[in-house]
Amino acid sequence: MISSMTGFGSQEAEVDSVGRICVELRCTNHKFMETVFHLPEGMLSLEDKLKKEIETRISRGRVFCSVNIKGKEAQGIFVNRKLLKNYLQELNSLKKEFKIKDGMSLDSLIRLPGILSLKENKPAGIHIWEHLKPLLLQALAELLKTRHKEGRALAGLLRKRSELLKKDLVLIKSRFAAAVKYRLRKIKSEEERSAFLKGADIAEEMDRLSFHIKNFQQKIAKGGSVGKELDFITQEMQREANTLAAKSFDLVISGRAVQMKSQIEKIREQVQNIE
Repeated sequence: MISSMTGFGSQEAEVDSVGRICVELRCTNHKFMETVFHLPEGMLSLEDKLKKEIETRISRGRVFCSVNIKGKEAQGIFVNRKLLKNYLQELNSLKKEFKIKDGMSLDSLIRLPGILSLKENKPAGIHIWEHLKPLLLQALAELLKTRHKEGRALAGLLRKRSELLKKDLVLIKSRFAAAVKYRLRKIKSEEERSAFLKGADIAEEMDRLSFHIKNFQQKIAKGGSVGKELDFITQEMQREANTLAAKSFDLVISGRAVQMKSQIEKIREQVQNIE
């Protein structure tokens, strides 16, 4: 089975003593494997663990992993006494410098930025992992499911397009044999016949193209992480189709070769989505 590189998966749960944990995974096309993380403050130590779990199951694509933890609020408040002390020192200095008599009330002081805040439980990364890992695995399973589903659709599309290439190649081979016989009847000298056969021969290109199409279909049937291989094969198919079109002396063959080039280009666009 082949897989697409695009997909999405998420999972969240309420955990006692921690709060609500939400894991979200998004995957897009990429030449290699890359993981990008967006983690809560104090959770950077989990990045290696998350990366290991993700890259064990995904071999290619750019994966965006977002973890959000909304901790439970504790019954209490936090007063930043050190900051309050600095405020008072600066305010007293201003009062002396500018001879200001009015003082600040407690109500005014606690309204200063950063002085008063609610306490919130923020569990350390090492303690949250046992709750986070199951959610990550469930989100990964969902992500892989969407990648496999799209991969099946891509495989079917690529098989159909490669079968069209095979049919085009059969027609070209048949047309080539007939066109050569027709042209040779009009050539009198042996020297001209030899030069014509040498310059017009596209047998090698047809054989190579036939091999690449067969190899392409075998890779799709094999499945797995074959995106890079399929991309290389389509490049080789395009190269042979270009040469075939350039060397052909027959307009029908040239036209069919151009159609094949267009079909191969469409195939290659789809191959870019495969893991």
